[in-house]
Amino acid sequence: MTPSARLSAAIEVLADIEARRRPAADALKDWGLSHRFAGSGDRAALAGLVYDTLRRRASARWLMDSETPRASLIGMLVLQRGETVETLDTLFTGERFAPEPLTAGERKALAGRKLEQAAPDIQADVPNWLWSSFEAAFGEDAIAEGRALAERAPVDLRVNTLKASRDKLLAELEPLHASATPLSRWGVRVPLGPDGRSPAIQAEESFQKGWFEIQDEGSQLAGLVAAAKPGEQVLDLCAGGGGKTLEFAAAMENKGQIFATDSDKRRLAPIHDRLTRAGVRNVQVRTPRGGLAIDDLDGRMDLVLVDAPCSGSGTWRRNPDTKWRMRPSSLADRQKDQAAVLRAGARAVKPGGRLVFVTCSVLPEENDASVKAFLADHADFTAAPLPELAKGAGLSAFARFGSSGGTGLQLSPHRSSTDGFFIALLHRK
Repeated sequence: MTPSARLSAAIEVLADIEARRRPAADALKDWGLSHRFAGSGDRAALAGLVYDTLRRRASARWLMDSETPRASLIGMLVLQRGETVETLDTLFTGERFAPEPLTAGERKALAGRKLEQAAPDIQADVPNWLWSSFEAAFGEDAIAEGRALAERAPVDLRVNTLKASRDKLLAELEPLHASATPLSRWGVRVPLGPDGRSPAIQAEESFQKGWFEIQDEGSQLAGLVAAAKPGEQVLDLCAGGGGKTLEFAAAMENKGQIFATDSDKRRLAPIHDRLTRAGVRNVQVRTPRGGLAIDDLDGRMDLVLVDAPCSGSGTWRRNPDTKWRMRPSSLADRQKDQAAVLRAGARAVKPGGRLVFVTCSVLPEENDASVKAFLADHADFTAAPLPELAKGAGLSAFARFGSSGGTGLQLSPHRSSTDGFFIALLHRK
């Protein structure tokens, strides 16, 4: 496919997403099935165009003074990829498979509108109804945070210290220009390729050997705060595919016991192969049967991790379409879910133990507010102050990452160069 043909295809997919209100991944998959002539490079380039347009949907539409898929794509090409009217004229020609030439109205918008004139939520590419939450979380940095969440994310890896060291992994991945992450002592960062694509990291021999797992640095930092120790009894209550379970097992040197479970047994499916590849031997996976399988663990755990259900607003760099599919009612629903899972986790914590509450969200309603509501109902728990969080993780840099409500850490692309994560450490008296 020519570059112009890819633009036409992107407009087609964006129109499908909007008309059917469906996830971008589903629309892209259907397009690929109906256009089997397109090679892997074409499909990857198309996905890049679609996701970049969704990242900048609000600002692109404002720039073009239009909400059509075509206008959104053109606005993104200017704002995100630095295209000019001159370069656009070489792509929008109306010739075979190419989009129609720029109209007089499109040229007028590109010449006369400057993004700095737009409202703050538009400059930040954040849904308008969420803007007050963003300002509450980040204050004067709210626009910068929104823009950072509209960029592409690098690939972060966590070295599996049961099988390799970070230096050994860095040497192995030198051809990919890998470097140590700035905060996590277990982290390795692989930059995107010149075309903006992620490298095929799972095809690396070191991955097959179990030397590393793909895990954002922010998620790794949650594990550092939890500080699982050899010999402890640990419960990963919302384990999903097992990322933090694997991180705990390495930190514990395969000593002690980890119980991994999730309310949705389908999410647990990948954990078994991952445990085998990583050489983990101290994990008991508990598949739920009509409820969480943890009744026998009440009051026994040194550490309980609650990686709570949330909006996923901290992952917008990786899932940009989700921010436009969010609805105000979803925040209230997630808060109810969080309260329920926190209550379940609290029961398993033994006196003197700790409960770590984590979300991949940047919204105070899902973070500080949930912690404060929990503490109001659980007088036997207290939130660790920021200096303790920093000391426990061995990171003095944490001191500048305090959440707006003061109950934990708020990581984000702009302030910590990670996905958006909230981390609170709660002690049982």
